[in-house]
Amino acid sequence: MTDREGSRWVRGRTALAAFVVVTALAAGGVWFGQASDRASAVDAAPKTSAVQDVKEDAKEPGGLPGVRDCGIGKRAVKPHVIRLTCADAGMVATAIRWKVYGAREAYGAGVVQVEKTAAGAGGDAGFPATFRLYGPKPVDGTLLFTGLEVRYEGSTPLGDTTEMYNLA
Repeated sequence: MTDREGSRWVRGRTALAAFVVVTALAAGGVWFGQASDRASAVDAAPKTSAVQDVKEDAKEPGGLPGVRDCGIGKRAVKPHVIRLTCADAGMVATAIRWKVYGAREAYGAGVVQVEKTAAGAGGDAGFPATFRLYGPKPVDGTLLFTGLEVRYEGSTPLGDTTEMYNLA
């Protein structure tokens, strides 16, 4: 009788261990699944300059430098989207929220969207980043930031942690 009770105890312990492992894997899957939902929500962010018409403030701040999409078009102050690669729009800074937007520099955070053609093999991807606009100068009669520094938080599309872009 002792052998039987011992084997039941071992089977019960094995079943409990299997239950714990399956539960942990399921919880991890839910957690990772939510992360991909957040990433796809960011991937669905608009990648054109059309969203520049969205105004945070009712009036446009006077005297502050702006940004023109790829150096052409209408000037946008506190833009929510900035194209990084103008030839194919393969890399676009999106969902930008400006923490500081001044006359000399601006600091914000958002996501760099990379289309699969720019990223190589695989699908489209989003990379969290911080942004710094700098170098305000008069260009064609309007004050514009001429440079953009992108610092990635974690993985990067091209392997660099920091990238610099000429905006004018």
